[in-house]
Amino acid sequence: MSRPAFTRDLRPSERSFVEAMSNLGFGRFEFLRIDRGELILDPWPTVVRDVKFGCQDPAGTRVAPADFQLKPQVAELFEYVRAVDAGEIRTLEVKSGIPFSMEIERGVTGGRHA
Repeated sequence: MSRPAFTRDLRPSERSFVEAMSNLGFGRFEFLRIDRGELILDPWPTVVRDVKFGCQDPAGTRVAPADFQLKPQVAELFEYVRAVDAGEIRTLEVKSGIPFSMEIERGVTGGRHA
């Protein structure tokens, strides 16, 4: 499957996850299952927010348009996820609402927290 370029190219689960990453700002998602190339968001993955004291949280002030071009890191994340038949992202680190790095176990069915 090709790399998505705009939000209109995303599946509903991917759009929800883009919004969740943006709302998180800084932190990580844990135990995020992938089944047949799609993120499984029910149950919702564990979310751990990084909090830095004395800093303003810019994530709360942003409003994204309905359709926008994806950052290369977001497009790369979904291109990778779409190529996985079954797996579990153990951790997905997010910085400024953008995926930064992940640890993934491929070939997992049902997940650890299913």
